[in-house]
Amino acid sequence: MTRQGALPEWHPAWARQLGDLYFSGTTCLFLVHGNVRDLIRTRDGNDVQYSGLAEFLATQVFGTWDVVLHYDLGAGLRPLAGNDGRRLQAMVQYVTARLGDPTAWPRDPENVLLLLDRLMERNLLEEDPARRKSIGIVLDYAQHLVPAVDPAAMTRGVGTNLVRLLGWAQNPYIKKINTAICLVTDKLAELNERLVRNPYVAAIEIPMPDRAAREEFIQWTRRSPDSAALAELSSGLTLVSLNVVLSQAGQSGQAVDAAQFRQLKKTMIERHCQGLLEFIEPEHTLDLVVGQDAAKKRLRDDAELIARGRLDVAPMGYLISGPVGTGKTFLAECYAGSIGIPCVKLRNFRSKYVGETEGNLEHVLTVLRSLGPVVVIIDEADAALGDRTAEGDSGTSSRVFSMIASQMGDTRYRGRIIWMLLTCRPDRLPIDLKRQGRAEVHIPLFYPQDDAEVRTMFLTMARKNKVELNPEGVPVLPTDRRLSGADIESVVLSARRLSLTAGRSDMQKGDLEAALADFIPSVQGMEKEMQELAAVIECTQLNLLPSDWRAKVAEPDGRTRLQERLVALRQLLNE
Repeated sequence: MTRQGALPEWHPAWARQLGDLYFSGTTCLFLVHGNVRDLIRTRDGNDVQYSGLAEFLATQVFGTWDVVLHYDLGAGLRPLAGNDGRRLQAMVQYVTARLGDPTAWPRDPENVLLLLDRLMERNLLEEDPARRKSIGIVLDYAQHLVPAVDPAAMTRGVGTNLVRLLGWAQNPYIKKINTAICLVTDKLAELNERLVRNPYVAAIEIPMPDRAAREEFIQWTRRSPDSAALAELSSGLTLVSLNVVLSQAGQSGQAVDAAQFRQLKKTMIERHCQGLLEFIEPEHTLDLVVGQDAAKKRLRDDAELIARGRLDVAPMGYLISGPVGTGKTFLAECYAGSIGIPCVKLRNFRSKYVGETEGNLEHVLTVLRSLGPVVVIIDEADAALGDRTAEGDSGTSSRVFSMIASQMGDTRYRGRIIWMLLTCRPDRLPIDLKRQGRAEVHIPLFYPQDDAEVRTMFLTMARKNKVELNPEGVPVLPTDRRLSGADIESVVLSARRLSLTAGRSDMQKGDLEAALADFIPSVQGMEKEMQELAAVIECTQLNLLPSDWRAKVAEPDGRTRLQERLVALRQLLNE
């Protein structure tokens, strides 16, 4: 890469972007982040190989440059030239003549950057411009050089490193000669914000491999006739992880088994995400959900459209609300099972360390973008997502909220990342997340509405827990008593316990009646009413409501009266 030429077309898009920015003469300092620990395709004539990022930069991006230096805290500073021994020897001679014996070079970041500063200065001051060398510098694990810390907590060394890097980025003389500095980090959020936001610094993201890149890699490693199918199955995997999965799945030398491949993929993605995602392959469909007919119909219709490839009419996301125990999580997983796509649960990505929370979320979102289509379940969404007004954590919560809201509203991923926000208190969710274009379909769930639904729920919970229950043995609930599916499951288990303690293997109707009479729900009347009211008020379609609630909402000023009742309940419960 020189000022006079551009990178070849076969280079990945991120490398060509780096080259274009460099050729423009506006910047010489790049923050390379994202999938930086993966394999990258290289080409020597017709020969295709794969290498790490540092070697790719040294041999391909800076392949014609005179000097390429690589530094990280573990290995220190060293020239890098791939397998080209003659080029490496020339680098060593040049650098040794100006910086002294390499064995005496410092290893701590502050002095290494000072050493590099002197090298660039001497190169710049060469009287004969023809003797000036093109110098590429790769600073790996840059989060340890200029970490994301508060200015008040910044040490002298970190402050010195930051100022020096900013000085290089803004130096007009460095931009005029062939000098480029690449800082490599996994997560951009772990770098100091003043460096990331500096207008003289360019951030270059290396994405996860797309389907075409995965298929090409599978062909290169296996020469397999089923490469197209495996490329489809391997969404969300890096090439390093894909190589491990292929090696483990094909140890016998036979064709890769799809079920085994999916299980290995699940393990690798969870490991790659460091426990921030729980990967689920749903085993059930919406047919297993008891009641909730209107909600099931809406979800089943959407699932059919997505399965047919009509992503243009798919919702960006859903808000599923209702009192506790109405089966919100189970419904979301069954929806993913009906489409036949993976499902992930977003786990706790927050950390006590500055910048790590944003870095974790950045990493998760990168994986989700490469996984699609995928259903993302966020349980207890009102507590997990926060809002833009959160205080007391140096702005972390508001930045997290902004990152998620931005991704949820990115229409490029319509039908590919399907967000499902689950909560019993939708009134606590910020309006930014509930608006059209994000979690745009609001589905309320309710307790079993009539005797038929209650009976079906009892039988389903008995079957789930391998308890024999005669349909005639299901008790009739009083009209003033409403139980959730979780409540009914608890009653069935309590009745089973009563039969066993009485020395009987079969559960009788009297056991159920006794357990039911003794059962006290964990959520009392006003709390249930408040949660149900909140779900009704948030609902975006009248046909998703039961007939009694539909009539109340349709009345003149109906929603206003419901909102007034919700406010009154919140005051009574001291919220």
